[in-house]
Amino acid sequence: MKKNYVLFFSLIGIVLISIGIFSVTLLKDSSTRSKDQSTSEKQPTSQTSDSKQIESSQELESKENEVMKTDNPQLNQELITATANQNLSEIKRLLTVGANVDAMDEKQQTGLLVATHKNNVEMAEIFLLNGANVNQQDAIQDSPFLYAGAEGRTEILQMMLAYNPDTTLTNRFGGTALIPAAEKGHLDNVRLLLEQTDIDVNHVNQPGWTALLEAIVLTNGDTTQQQIVQVLLEHGADPNLADANGIRPLRHANQMGYGKIAEELRNAGAYE
Repeated sequence: MKKNYVLFFSLIGIVLISIGIFSVTLLKDSSTRSKDQSTSEKQPTSQTSDSKQIESSQELESKENEVMKTDNPQLNQELITATANQNLSEIKRLLTVGANVDAMDEKQQTGLLVATHKNNVEMAEIFLLNGANVNQQDAIQDSPFLYAGAEGRTEILQMMLAYNPDTTLTNRFGGTALIPAAEKGHLDNVRLLLEQTDIDVNHVNQPGWTALLEAIVLTNGDTTQQQIVQVLLEHGADPNLADANGIRPLRHANQMGYGKIAEELRNAGAYE
């Protein structure tokens, strides 16, 4: 009988020991899985941090490059000199190594404005392709776009239209590019501005003139001016918009003896 008790309790002990070992094993497996899951969850955070560091490094490098391209007085002066000499190969080199494409000379003229003054189409194109500002005004409020329009630089003006010209920008007389173009007889420029931009055909400058008025009053009324008047009228020029003294275009045309222009104005509904 005693032997049976001993055997019974021995079996119970073996069962308890087995249960204990199994429990310990389960706890270890659970702990390992928990650690693996924690490591797995933390991994993306590390990758995100690395990604942010890379982005920050790229932004810093971009800013450093930007400074290099705008704050190098020696390179900028060399570019100004090369521009004055129309040295195209040197201009290209200097822009490549970091000269400011909008560096200004003592008259606050950029390279693009100088190129426009000289009607150097190839030089103007180099500056445009490198991001030159077509709206940058100089000491007397000329910009490349304004000057190209006013002075008949038609090929350069055409190129500039792809580079966001500000058609509301005005010169020192308060005029847009259209007004001096009309007054100086640049028919191609007048057409280009009216057909390919949103320029205001009825803008009034500081003396009180529109493009239509200047095309009559400040010209000799020749065939070119007659064509310009007709183009202006076709694009919405007001034939009855008077000048600062209250005189309308038709009266000016009659007083100056411009019969053909007067006829064009009457056909457009003008009256004195």
